[in-house]
Amino acid sequence: MSDPVLHDVVIVGAGPVGLFLAIELETAGVKPLVLERLLEPDRGIKAAAIGAVGVEALERRGFARALDEEQVTMPMTKAARAGSGPVKKPGGHFSALFVIDQDLQRDPERHSRMVPQEALERILTARASELGIEIRRGVAVEGFEQDDDGVTVQTSAGPLSAKYLVGCDGGRSRVRKLAGFEFPGTDPTITGYQALVEFDAPEKLVKGWQRTPRGLITSIPGRVFTAEFDGPPPDRDAPITQAEVEASIQRVSGTDVKILSMSKATRWTDNARQATTYLMGRVLLAGDAAHVHSPFGGQGLNLGLIDAANLGWKLAAAVKGRDHLLGSYTAERHSVGARVLENTRAQVALVRPDPLTSALRTIVSDLIKLPEGNRHIGEMLSGVGVLYDLGDDDPLVGTLAKDRLLTLAGGGEERLYALMEKGGGLFVSPSERSLPQNVHHAHTKEGPSMLVRPDGCVAWTDASSTSLDEALARWF
Repeated sequence: MSDPVLHDVVIVGAGPVGLFLAIELETAGVKPLVLERLLEPDRGIKAAAIGAVGVEALERRGFARALDEEQVTMPMTKAARAGSGPVKKPGGHFSALFVIDQDLQRDPERHSRMVPQEALERILTARASELGIEIRRGVAVEGFEQDDDGVTVQTSAGPLSAKYLVGCDGGRSRVRKLAGFEFPGTDPTITGYQALVEFDAPEKLVKGWQRTPRGLITSIPGRVFTAEFDGPPPDRDAPITQAEVEASIQRVSGTDVKILSMSKATRWTDNARQATTYLMGRVLLAGDAAHVHSPFGGQGLNLGLIDAANLGWKLAAAVKGRDHLLGSYTAERHSVGARVLENTRAQVALVRPDPLTSALRTIVSDLIKLPEGNRHIGEMLSGVGVLYDLGDDDPLVGTLAKDRLLTLAGGGEERLYALMEKGGGLFVSPSERSLPQNVHHAHTKEGPSMLVRPDGCVAWTDASSTSLDEALARWF
């Protein structure tokens, strides 16, 4: 049966990127409809943590308490509360070379959250429900047509129409393929496994990341990760058996350890591809639908959440008739995605099991131990080094604003992110001035002044080479 409603935006995919994009649109006053082909959320093994800038995007929309509550249920945090000391916040790893020393980071308070993707999806689904966002499960996209006025989508439940269509449907995106987006990149060279297991003799496996003559393995209680450089799996969709995971662990570790039970498992590889544009007419891509890469460095979830944050307010403006901002979505996010693909390719190259790579790893390891090398890698992995080119000489313009406490002119204090929970832009300044309706004025006791976009990007400061009027006209 045909859906008679003209939807503002149809989002395909109810993973964290699709859900967060829907929340961003709703916050900006636009009604999204989310379609998901699965009847229930995917319970496969996913990201174990959220990177710094992804955390900040969520905190700007009021998710800090929910993230706190999920984080305290994590085993490491329970151990800390039981008396084993505070949980150290790692800076991540680059090809199994760890970036841990937070005092070497420029902003040590900007950190990841040990909240798994499955928990994040629960949090986002609950908020979507509170906002009245409709999620239709068990609905697959079969095709679509677009024109200057909108998109007609053919689904397994019948046709529907929308002003815009966004594919947030993962690395094998149906939306991307149907629309004809180019998706160039590099072919896979690895067969990897990640599994939740119980071993007969876990002491046979050396703790931590181990690079061996046959590949890479890491094992923590209940979880194992392997990588073998013998090409991609012959069939990524074939059911994963306990025997094949056990065989991979034995080959890479050189032990005869056996798996007693396996509750979950996934295959992975290092296929690295990126759409040449994230926008074709009225169809857009975000998250893994726009870019795929290996899991090294744990950057995929972070990257997708910031895609959604960058796109949400711009797409909401387009729905309301101001579509001039949409071009900046690809311009800003494509280069960020390309850098992630490059650093994950570099990480694959650095972990190959051969003597030449071993020599290179020694040099890179020495560089990472230096303060500047540590900072550079840490900022790259966490995303806090993101810089959009907004054509301004001020190095702060184009960065993502971190949270801070503001002293208000009328008395009292308020955190910057708390003032952004309801969306819109934020002008932080002691000066009085007329502002567009969608820009809130945080009237502070003293300067400096700055203009922050809804996605947290600093658009202007009082040290800018452009005027405030120009920045307001451009973005609002």
